Amino acid sequence: MELSRLVAMAERPGIAALLRALGPGSARLVGGAVRDGLLGEEVADVDLATSLSPYEVMRRCGQAGIKTIPTGISHGTVTAISGGEHAEVTTLRADLATDGRHATVAFTDDWREDAARRDFTINALYFDPDSGELHDYFGGLEDLAARRVRFIGEPLKRIAEDHLRIMRFFRFTARFAGAPDAQGLAACAARANDLMALSRERIADEWLKLLALPDPAPTIRLMLEHGVLAPVLPEVADVRRLEQLVAAENAADLEPEPLRRFAALLPSDPALADKVAARLKLSNRARKRIALAADGDVSAPPRALAYGIGREEAQDRLLLAGQPDAAASLEGWSVPRMPIGGGQLIARGLTPGPNVARMLKAIEARWVAEDFPDEARLAELVDAALADAG
Repeated sequence: MELSRLVAMAERPGIAALLRALGPGSARLVGGAVRDGLLGEEVADVDLATSLSPYEVMRRCGQAGIKTIPTGISHGTVTAISGGEHAEVTTLRADLATDGRHATVAFTDDWREDAARRDFTINALYFDPDSGELHDYFGGLEDLAARRVRFIGEPLKRIAEDHLRIMRFFRFTARFAGAPDAQGLAACAARANDLMALSRERIADEWLKLLALPDPAPTIRLMLEHGVLAPVLPEVADVRRLEQLVAAENAADLEPEPLRRFAALLPSDPALADKVAARLKLSNRARKRIALAADGDVSAPPRALAYGIGREEAQDRLLLAGQPDAAASLEGWSVPRMPIGGGQLIARGLTPGPNVARMLKAIEARWVAEDFPDEARLAELVDAALADAG
């Protein structure tokens, strides 16, 4: 475990200034920043837990000239912007009531009580930058060393508090590539129907984060085997196309793309793919990309395909079709725009009307078929089309 990274994180100018403003002993690094720092991974976003009230946080930051935004002040969270760094500062909390979607909290000064309300042991690690101490209340260090994702306390109770923890359990299990905790897995399978109570946006956010990991296929296979996806994504029934897609992405040396991977898990039916994406409240652009990927038609040459539907969308289809070399050939290529328009044909003597659009379309088809030749060749295509028109 690399404690030095946590020290370096706390010494970053913006974070150091924030810690000075909050005062000695009042704030600790917490959660993902500590977890990932200990693993030697780069940490962009820093979360701090504090014994100060959110209003006191804002007051002290204001005195130090640090801008704050009350992003979730009712739940104790203030975003501080210090020296170009954005850090979420959250007051220590205890849950008073939960319903699986929302929590009513009370502020506390008990660090262990704050840790006890977190989801997994590896997310309940605190680093005190003043003393240099690492605080681990529930065996998170041992679990982190074993790459084990384990609920704090009774898994069924933790899931009842926040149903989204089911999806988070599988996302973190996939990320850390360890064997799933048996007790946690059993609880997630038993409470899978709880996912139906969540907003589709929250489901989609966790789902796409899972799909963005290097290889989510084994974890999704586990989810299917235990019936976890059936309540919210019954259309996902087979992971084999995703396994093939991950292999194709690796062969093409292309980054994971969660929307492409989502399409791999759905039937090859654009209308159905769009329906599922709409149910998850994905953006119109995301819906279109998933539907285009589900189409599967790769009969055109790669560049022609990219010209017709977009470069990334063409890569999606080619990878799903098991053509990594063709997909890789498009990387870095900019889809050109047709250099001429109807006005230029009219200026050359073509009578305005439907014939202009038809001729332009025919010229464009020839230009694409010849793999986008230079302007001199395009001029020849225009001359030939006008000559044929009489």
